[in-house]
Amino acid sequence: TRWGRTTCPPYSKLVYDGVAGGQFYSHTGGGSNLLCLPNDPIWANYTTEVEEGGYIYGSEYELTFYPTNKLFSFANAESIHEHNVPCAVCLTRQPAVVMMLPARTKCYAGWTAEYSGYLMTEYYKHKGRHEYVCVDYEPEADPAGYRNENGALLYFVQAACGSLPCPPYVNGCSLLDLLWCPETVNYVLPPHAPHI
Repeated sequence: TRWGRTTCPPYSKLVYDGVAGGQFYSHTGGGSNLLCLPNDPIWANYTTEVEEGGYIYGSEYELTFYPTNKLFSFANAESIHEHNVPCAVCLTRQPAVVMMLPARTKCYAGWTAEYSGYLMTEYYKHKGRHEYVCVDYEPEADPAGYRNENGALLYFVQAACGSLPCPPYVNGCSLLDLLWCPETVNYVLPPHAPHI
């Protein structure tokens, strides 16, 4: 999933685009991961009556300090604070293993970058939690525009020294750059294996 964009990198194919969704930042129950919800849902049987169950909310960028830190490179990054976060589910065109590589701006040998971005997650004092995700370095905003309805919130991640070794990490370092690095996998069958 490419968080913060509606398109895929050049060597991938778009499966669908949508909006990021997750649990409300102050709730203690519910899911703990973000989902890329498609813009064209197809419903089975449903009711519009409120049920006792889990809920999913849209996700917003929380970039309060963007005017001073200028971390994102995209021209519209200053205006995406409290806008919904778009996403794109991408299919790599060749057999590959894909991993998110935190705290690096370059892939290790034998790997190629799909895209780079910043590590983001929920605010550390909020009750709601979700996974760390790589938000594209050139983020877009959902076409719905400025919302400020909260929901699942995305904040930049900073290094915290102590149990995290410093160096090589730097306390409070703005954030950790990431890359999605796919590695081409050559499938080799054993000599006596049947061909499929």
